[in-house]
Amino acid sequence: MRYTGTLIAVKDMEKSRRFYCEVLGLGVAADFGANVTLEGGVTLQTIDTWKSFIGDRDIILQNNACELYFEETDLDGLLQKLQGFDIMYVHELAEHSWGQRVVRFYDPDCHIIEVGEEIAMVVKRFADSGMTAEQVAARMDVPAGYVKDCLKRQRGFSGATDTE
Repeated sequence: MRYTGTLIAVKDMEKSRRFYCEVLGLGVAADFGANVTLEGGVTLQTIDTWKSFIGDRDIILQNNACELYFEETDLDGLLQKLQGFDIMYVHELAEHSWGQRVVRFYDPDCHIIEVGEEIAMVVKRFADSGMTAEQVAARMDVPAGYVKDCLKRQRGFSGATDTE
């Protein structure tokens, strides 16, 4: 068995499709009308067809019980882009204890979308501020080897120290 993606029920397929394509930049991998699969494994299904699949059970939107999680290399650019859309925020920009900056907002059907700063960018941001790999690891509560691997993959990083 393998996990292949997440399906969410939507009221208005075109509105949801535009949201995921225009706001989040996802492309359409397959379009079957009542079912649209987006790049990255997100599938949109019309509520009417979804309801018939689950035996006419109630569909409860905006339950705040889960989220679709994305990472973005240029979080500041995304935040600026979001200003051009009518977005209902769960919360605007916040920073988790490990330093990752995130924003959460609702899609047109009130499914929570979280967009977090790519973890490698968090490592780079801390290292660029003058922190050593060991200090970054302590700040983020991750192994120093993980930080050093991230720094090795970063292009143009001049402050990485390899003490392994």
